Amino acid sequence: MDTLTKSVSPRLSTDKPLCLAIMAMGGQGGGVLADWIVALAEAQGWMAQSTSVPGVAQRTGATIYYIEMLPARDGVAPILSLMPSPGDVDVVIAAELMEAGRSMMRGLVTPDRTLLIASTHRSFAVGEKEKPGDGIGNPVVVVDASAFAARKTVAFDMDTLAIKNGSVISSALFGALAATQVLPFPKEAFEATVRAGGKGVEASLRAFNAAYERALKGENDTPSDKPSKRFEALPAATGHAALDALVKRIAAEFPVEAHGFLLAGVKKLTDFQDPAYAAEYLDRVAALHALDRDNGGAEKDFAFTVQSAKYVAVSMAYDDVIRVADLKVRASRFERVRKEVGAKGDQIVYTTEYMHPRMDEVCGTLPKRLGEWIEARPKVFARLDKMINKGRRVRTGTVFWFTGLYVVSALRGGRRGTLRHHRERLHRDAWLQTASDMLAKNYDLAVEIIGCRRLVKGYSDTHSRGLSKFDRVMSALPMLTDRDDGAAWLKRLKQAALLDEGGIALDGALKTVATL
Repeated sequence: MDTLTKSVSPRLSTDKPLCLAIMAMGGQGGGVLADWIVALAEAQGWMAQSTSVPGVAQRTGATIYYIEMLPARDGVAPILSLMPSPGDVDVVIAAELMEAGRSMMRGLVTPDRTLLIASTHRSFAVGEKEKPGDGIGNPVVVVDASAFAARKTVAFDMDTLAIKNGSVISSALFGALAATQVLPFPKEAFEATVRAGGKGVEASLRAFNAAYERALKGENDTPSDKPSKRFEALPAATGHAALDALVKRIAAEFPVEAHGFLLAGVKKLTDFQDPAYAAEYLDRVAALHALDRDNGGAEKDFAFTVQSAKYVAVSMAYDDVIRVADLKVRASRFERVRKEVGAKGDQIVYTTEYMHPRMDEVCGTLPKRLGEWIEARPKVFARLDKMINKGRRVRTGTVFWFTGLYVVSALRGGRRGTLRHHRERLHRDAWLQTASDMLAKNYDLAVEIIGCRRLVKGYSDTHSRGLSKFDRVMSALPMLTDRDDGAAWLKRLKQAALLDEGGIALDGALKTVATL
């Protein structure tokens, strides 16, 4: 006899869960934060589920960690989603400011529901860093948008706060979440969850409590759309006779408006080469300042001298192979890398650099005559380039590669005799002569000519592209010299050149100038 069995469907809860989305990049501890929140909920008798969707936007990828939780009910299974839906998220936690902006663009932040917790520090995306000019996203736009998009916003620099307390940003974000009281759990339960993790507990708790107290104040940071600039005052003494003489020259010979740039230039060029090279820099700027003074510069707050103080130093501290090698083997760099990765005193850290030298850079590092001799013989150059022009992964922590780079960096004593230095000097002299000749005709245009040096930077392919853009921008000068708005147009050309690597925007701008 058949027995009929009647299946009973499980009872499902229709209670609305509390939904949290965490937006974090690789290395920021987003997974740890998600685990803490789940562990906290379960320890308080709630049911919780977490999922994660990794991305490939920047570094190891921007990942969305999504959590749903609700109080457990006996005999009732919850219905929980795997992904956040626009309009249904109660809390969005962004471990970086632009991640907060992206969460708003996705519709995860809504004014009637969402609490937004965001760190105001920046970790620049590839799209921001790849632009030749300033491609940094405007933080003010994100902060202003959060005032309308979110029900409430808690925003301050949690990354810096965490670093000061010896921890990572996930601990600070957890502390800020506790302070909002959006989760109905006591602070002690949050702290117990951190302790249960068992790793870096003391540092994590310091960062947690610091962020907790900061969030309770209710004061959000107000980022600026422009980076802050800080110039050191001229010191009374540096402790080095040659440098003291240079500082005295700055104070005696130049206008106050240029002192900050001149001091920074002297420090940069002394580090690049030696005090004598920095004195040569002051000689060049002094000659330009005399021209500025003779052409009414005082009425313009010596804008020509100030620009010259900045960009002559930049042009003289060019990036050559010697400079790159010097920076790679500095003790300060090794210490910075160790600090960034959080290495302990007994841990060994190796840094792998990717280098792709060309024969062009080798010739530039050779004495002028030898470098020109090789370049004048295409077959010899091509044969050598075939051996040199290869990508290499250089482990600067090994004896072999460190010694090699150290030897190259030691060539700075003969830098003035290299082919690269000769060419940099010729280019610099021609550029400054063009600006000087323009000063009496069109003061503002002469100032913009000095600023065009910003287009030339880096070495290898980057340097070649910069020189090409510089030449193309300067080619428009004959069309702008007699125009009252010539300086404004040259500035537009410079900005267009900085918009993209290939110079597409510059091509369009040059066509526009040609129609004036």
